[in-house]
Amino acid sequence: MKIMKFGGTSVGSAERMSAVSQLLPTQEPVIVVLSAMSGTTNHLVQIGQQLALGDVAQADSLTNQLEHHYKQVIADLYKQDASKEKGKQVIQTVFTQIRACFDHPFSPASEKIILAQGELLSTQLFQIFQHENGISSVLLPALEFMKITPDEEPDHAYIRENLRKQLEQYPDNQLFITQGYICRNAKNEIDNLKRGGSDYTASIIGAAVKASEIQIWTDIDGMHNNDPRIVKNTYPIAELSFDEAAELAYFGAKILHPSSILPAQQHNIPVRLLNTMQPEAPGTTISSKRSGHKIKAVAAKDGIIAIKIKSSRMLLAYGFLRSVFEVFERFKTPIDMITTSEVAVSLTIDNATYLPEITEALQRFGSVEIDSDLTIVCVVGDFMEDRPGAALRVVQSLRHIPLRMISYGGSKNNISFLVNTNTKEEALLSINEGVFQEKEEANA
Repeated sequence: MKIMKFGGTSVGSAERMSAVSQLLPTQEPVIVVLSAMSGTTNHLVQIGQQLALGDVAQADSLTNQLEHHYKQVIADLYKQDASKEKGKQVIQTVFTQIRACFDHPFSPASEKIILAQGELLSTQLFQIFQHENGISSVLLPALEFMKITPDEEPDHAYIRENLRKQLEQYPDNQLFITQGYICRNAKNEIDNLKRGGSDYTASIIGAAVKASEIQIWTDIDGMHNNDPRIVKNTYPIAELSFDEAAELAYFGAKILHPSSILPAQQHNIPVRLLNTMQPEAPGTTISSKRSGHKIKAVAAKDGIIAIKIKSSRMLLAYGFLRSVFEVFERFKTPIDMITTSEVAVSLTIDNATYLPEITEALQRFGSVEIDSDLTIVCVVGDFMEDRPGAALRVVQSLRHIPLRMISYGGSKNNISFLVNTNTKEEALLSINEGVFQEKEEANA
């Protein structure tokens, strides 16, 4: 069985939905995972924000706008009156559910119910389109099998068992359609896998059914070697290992949700990144295969905060780092980079939610310095420790840029640099010139 996930832009209009339908295989079983149509989730977020502010009138106005948009989608998508009527019933049900949240005090649970409606709309409308075109399909409600634990991690055993039960009801069917992003939590309430979670859904489902391949379809032809918004003439990378792709996704490559690598990697399921606008393009294949001693790509992650703890107590003291890490564990704040000296430790985080509390807790160990407006630039490839000079070209390309921190050796797949955000573009351009253009010239 193959998994095919289509993002918001891929199903962002009636025309795009029709194009997606043409990409579906007819001779093999496939589960199609859909995001909400582009712009829908943002619109639903705005509705929730107005309800949180107590402005029901504005929330109702925004809801009316979105409902009108979907009525136009139905007019454009379907040719038959019966299909249009089914589409109208879907819209009526979904928007009745949204407006039901207006009638009681707004809560996080209400917000998640509202946010779930985008995927419920796109999948139901897409299935009606398949039916109109004579294509047999089954709608698998994600809320019947997708569940997270109290720690907000996927409940893989539950998902595997309940998805199997759903599929066994339709042994002769080849096409299944389900929602990305949405799930139920440990309290059985409607919840979600956070932004970008449709990629994660596809990977979790792929692992659950031991899929032959997971395809992530977006509007970009694979993962590029640099940020195309900043650097001209970037190119898609044909092959990446799971570890390389995970590093790039975590450190800023927007095409793939960082969490979506692990389930596929654990079950050795290849992941392909493909472009619905250019379906003939080969895209990027992510697998366990390693492609030799190469520098593959660079990504940048903004919004980084550096924290430096300086203390004479650190000198020759065992347990010091453990005590520091426990502070971040207590406040559920991941650490990105870390460097140490005899009397200081510097580390970075990308979530400032608990920064005041973290700072106060760290001050009992020594003086604490905070720097913000920073960016991590991550260069990914095969930096084996037995290859002299593997990192030299990268470091030399940044010789004119002030470097706040360098992380090398923690992984054989990346070198990370912490720079001021106002030098990020220069850093990406310099690495492109000093690393990738040199490679192209050498290959020529």
